Amino acid sequence: MKTIIIAEAGVNHNGSIELAKKMIDVAVDAGADYIKFQTFKSEKLVSIHAEKANYQKSFTNKDESQFEMIKKLELGADNHKVLFDYCNFRGIKFISSPFDNESIDLLFDLGVDLYKIGSGEITNYPYLKKIATKGLPVILSTGMSSLTDIEEALAVLEGHGLKKSQITLLQANTEYPTPYKDANLKAMLTLKESFNIETGYSDHTLGIEVPVAAVSMGAKVIEKHFTLDKTLEGPDHKASLEPNELKRMIKAIRNIEDAMGNGIKIVSDSEKKNLLIARKSIVANCKILKGEKFTEENITTKRPGKGISPMRWEEVLGQTALKNFNIDDLIVL
Repeated sequence: MKTIIIAEAGVNHNGSIELAKKMIDVAVDAGADYIKFQTFKSEKLVSIHAEKANYQKSFTNKDESQFEMIKKLELGADNHKVLFDYCNFRGIKFISSPFDNESIDLLFDLGVDLYKIGSGEITNYPYLKKIATKGLPVILSTGMSSLTDIEEALAVLEGHGLKKSQITLLQANTEYPTPYKDANLKAMLTLKESFNIETGYSDHTLGIEVPVAAVSMGAKVIEKHFTLDKTLEGPDHKASLEPNELKRMIKAIRNIEDAMGNGIKIVSDSEKKNLLIARKSIVANCKILKGEKFTEENITTKRPGKGISPMRWEEVLGQTALKNFNIDDLIVL
């Protein structure tokens, strides 16, 4: 099955519907399956006293609160409809991470085919319960979580109507950018083994190496932030891919998918033509006269592989030459 690739626009549209549309165009051009935004009512998401994360402070106005920062990045219901329709027009799936109950309803009414739950909501019981009752598939990021946190979140989702087959867990780390040593790709395998569930990877490292590696380890979903320009002001631009990088990542993932194969060890169609060229045959190592015996000294193995296979070496030794052979002639019996 092809890896689902989610191009994470997040809030990198900076509150501009025109920038958001351009990001949709970039995601389509890069070959992403989904483009993901964030849906929230600022007043329902954070208090006016909430501080920003350190990485947010580094790339935004240090004097503004988290509320003030995200209020500028909020997209209203009308803009969601515009973007949803534009995605349909461009042939890419629209999804979003809701951050409050009203936003859950908004996305459902819009017609999304799945919910993406951010890492910060994994302990939000009423939120998880409401999403589960909608009956749509869920992709759940697990940053900042222990196995116990994840087990409890799954119990809420399954306890309120979702089947395990509708849930995908993403290994994630919520530092922006994530240090490579903290990406912990092997945890993706632990999640799969612990919960018998599909898994993937939500990446916040710099570059494209880690998500590509995740696909080689069996990730069913890859999520990666992107931006139109890393120099734009905003909390997530610096840890995001620019358009050419997003395209390279998706191309690399598709190449890796092809390279993984089906696990059956066979001679491939592409290499069959090289089989006789690269393999060897038993040939005369010197002039051999009719009636002489084949010995370790007068025969050897050389390319091409058009004659007797060297795997029949012991069978050939001691047999009598039925004709004269010059050096490098293929031995025949």
